[in-house]
Amino acid sequence: MIDLLNSGGLLTGNEHEGYRCGFVAIVGQPNVGKSTLMNHLIGQKLSITSRKAQTTRHRITGILTSESAQFVFVDTPGFQKRFRNALNQAMNKSVTSTLADVDAILFVVEAGRFGPADQAVLELLPKDRPVLLVINKVDTLADKGSLFPFIEDVAKHFNFAAIVPVSAQKGLKLDVLVAAIEPLLPESVPMFAEDQITDRNERFLASEIIREKIFRMMGEELPYVMAVEIEKFEEETLADGRELRRIYAAILVDRENQKPILIGKNGTKLKKIATDARIDMEKLFDAKVHLEVWVKVKSGWADDTRLVRQFGYE
Repeated sequence: MIDLLNSGGLLTGNEHEGYRCGFVAIVGQPNVGKSTLMNHLIGQKLSITSRKAQTTRHRITGILTSESAQFVFVDTPGFQKRFRNALNQAMNKSVTSTLADVDAILFVVEAGRFGPADQAVLELLPKDRPVLLVINKVDTLADKGSLFPFIEDVAKHFNFAAIVPVSAQKGLKLDVLVAAIEPLLPESVPMFAEDQITDRNERFLASEIIREKIFRMMGEELPYVMAVEIEKFEEETLADGRELRRIYAAILVDRENQKPILIGKNGTKLKKIATDARIDMEKLFDAKVHLEVWVKVKSGWADDTRLVRQFGYE
């Protein structure tokens, strides 16, 4: 029988008898480290990160394939109730719809912190599929002895399939977490080729990389109602055989007075955003990148359901 996995397809038949494959949602309140966790699990930066809450706005899929299992991780936006516009309604819907379609759930909390916002997310979780409690940032605990009482306290709130303390940033105990997830996945042939790390295309990933650089550059100055639209994405092969991506992107803000905040004096901030984004794109795409970025005003887009859908928020 042909090994279709190694040729870019899917396996069938008995060649992977006992193999496991399934979807694993990563959920939690904003800023507990969900995106960092997924990036380190798959060994590649797919989901953008920053210290600002609500950095992730889309469901991002990351694929980890081992000899015995394929894990399809789904990083979700942090569920929150602070804003009631169409954008946040779409993000909250994304979280709840994801939970209905996965085989296991990683509920991520920050070590030493479990409050009403965490409890609100916990109450959304379905009771008919396994939930693993992932206690992140354990390396930041000043009193390591406080971890065990904290675990006992959080465990009272839900019947968790397993509890795994980790440090996503430092990659600590992620192998233990993967081992705990594997038996919870259904027996199945892999759904993706073994060298595939995401189901998202380069156009989408380019917009996410630009968004991350904006978050990191702007900090608290960042307008909350901001999006990145890839207006043109072209691929070509250069004479020397190298691949080239020509990417033209617009940063959308809600008001005219927000443009100079992103552009900076003499365009310095926008240039830095574009340069940092281009460097990351070249690493991820393994290609030379020509990137042009500008700022446009599109008032009220976050309250317009049609535009929210147009920008990929479902």
